[in-house]
Amino acid sequence: MFDFLSAPIITSSLSVLMGSIVLYYLHTKISERVLNNFQVSDTWIPENELVLLTGGSGGIGRQIMEDLSRQKVRVVVLDINRPTFELPENATFYQTDITSASSLSETGTAIRKSHGEPTVIVNNAGVYHHGTILGMPEEKLRQTFDVNIIAHFLIMKEFLPSMVRMNRGHVITVASMASFVTSGEMVDYACAKSGALAFQEGLRQELKYWYKAPNVRTSIIHPFWVQTPMIKGFTKYQADFGQPLLDPKDVSQAVVEHIVTRKSGQTIIPRHFTVAGSLRALPLWLQEAIRSYISSIILRVGIKRAADENSGSLVP
Repeated sequence: MFDFLSAPIITSSLSVLMGSIVLYYLHTKISERVLNNFQVSDTWIPENELVLLTGGSGGIGRQIMEDLSRQKVRVVVLDINRPTFELPENATFYQTDITSASSLSETGTAIRKSHGEPTVIVNNAGVYHHGTILGMPEEKLRQTFDVNIIAHFLIMKEFLPSMVRMNRGHVITVASMASFVTSGEMVDYACAKSGALAFQEGLRQELKYWYKAPNVRTSIIHPFWVQTPMIKGFTKYQADFGQPLLDPKDVSQAVVEHIVTRKSGQTIIPRHFTVAGSLRALPLWLQEAIRSYISSIILRVGIKRAADENSGSLVP
C-alpha cells in the first residue's frame, strides 16, 4: 500500500537532489567561463602545436608524451635523464637541467631554431624524497623545491614571452593532492605542490592584468597516489599502505584533455575526489583528522621500511 504521508518527503528529496545537480552544473559552467576569461577557444589543429614537456623520460611524463604523439602533436621533452626507450618520430629529447636558467636558455635557443616557439608548456617534472623535517638532508630539500616549483618560474621566463606576444598558448602544471593536504614525512613536497597551485593562480592573474594576454590558458592537475617509481617506497608495502593507486594514463588523459580542448581549469583525479579542493573550508578539527589519517599510513609504512633496512632484507 502506498504511504501518502511519505509522498511529500519523497517529492522534497527529489527537489533537493535536482536542485543540487542544477547548482553543480551552473557552478561548473560559471567557473569554466571565468577561468577562461570568457574567451572562446580557437580550433585545435594538432600539427600546428608544439608541446614542451618536462620530465618526459619516464612515469607520467612518458605517458603524456606517448598520448600526444599518437595525436600527431610535436613534443619536445626536457629531462635531466635520457630516455631508456625509443622516442616516437614526432618527439624530440633535450637533456636539460630545468633548475638552471643557463641550461634552459641553451635548450630554448636550440628548440626555436629546430622547431619554433612552444605553444603548450606542461610542467610535469617532479621529485619526492621520504623524510621528516629534521631528517631531510639539505641537498634533497633544495632539490625538491628547485624541481617542483622554482623550475616553473625559470621555464616561464624562457618560454612565456612568446605566448604573451601571440596572446595564445597553454601552461599546464601537474601538481598533487598534497596541494591541499599536508602530512608528516612529506612536508617539503606538500609545500612545493601547494606552491605550484599558488603559482598557477598567480600566473593566471598576471596574464590577464599585467601582460594583457587573457587567451593564454592555464590549467592544473591534482592527482592522488600514482603508480610510478617516485612512490615505490610506499607501494613496496602495499598491504600496509592500502591506498588506491592511479595509473599514469589517468593523469595523462586529464592533461591531454585540457590541451586538446584549450580550456583552463583545475582537475582533481580521481574525479570523485573533487571535494578535496574544498578541504581548507572544513572545520579545523576535521582537517586535522584527515591529515592524521594520511600521516598514520605513511608512518606505518615508514616503520615497516626501517625494519627491513635494519634487517638487511630491503633491496635498494
